[in-house]
Amino acid sequence: MKISHHFDDATLMAYSAGSLPQGMALLVACHLHWCPHCRERTRVTDAVGGAMLDTLEPVVLKEDALNAVLARLDEPEQEFAAVQSASSSDSREMPAPLSQLLNKPIDELPWKRIGYGVRQLDLALEGPGATRLLRISPGVSVPHHTHGGSELTLILRGSYSDEMGRFCRGDVADLDGEVSHQPIVDTDEDCICLIATDAPLKFTGLMGRLVQPFIGL
Repeated sequence: MKISHHFDDATLMAYSAGSLPQGMALLVACHLHWCPHCRERTRVTDAVGGAMLDTLEPVVLKEDALNAVLARLDEPEQEFAAVQSASSSDSREMPAPLSQLLNKPIDELPWKRIGYGVRQLDLALEGPGATRLLRISPGVSVPHHTHGGSELTLILRGSYSDEMGRFCRGDVADLDGEVSHQPIVDTDEDCICLIATDAPLKFTGLMGRLVQPFIGL
């Protein structure tokens, strides 16, 4: 697998710091499963975070600090947030963190049609924004849009092209509110993407405004 598009440094720093929303942490973990380049970069950001912790001045803990920590031990573990290296099982279509979450082949998922040539599956994860799988038919484009916040996209199958370039399996698009684009599927197979946002998209034009309530991203 040849991966040409990677995360911004700020995204990997936020991942190492544990400050990303749940869906974005899942998406980063999925890309890291496939991408040795970003796994190496994450080792650096992890080390930077550790060095920064060493420079912090000690502070007095609140009286209920211990109870707060003990309470969090009862919370369900987010296994998908761990970095996993690619292995012989990499031939499977989905990266391990997503495969473990869905526990079902990608073509057997309960896809919901939301427009011509577009289907989605809401992963219903906790936290701000939305995390969804999007399945787009060949030659179909997503309406032109900008972003109310950050948007991360990981290509699981097929490819699309937009103003940023061409994105294939394993590539990620790391976008913010400054970017306006309209992805279009440019191969003869469905393009399946994992998309995580921390704020709603802003669709432009009449068609975009018409589909906004149905897409809901």
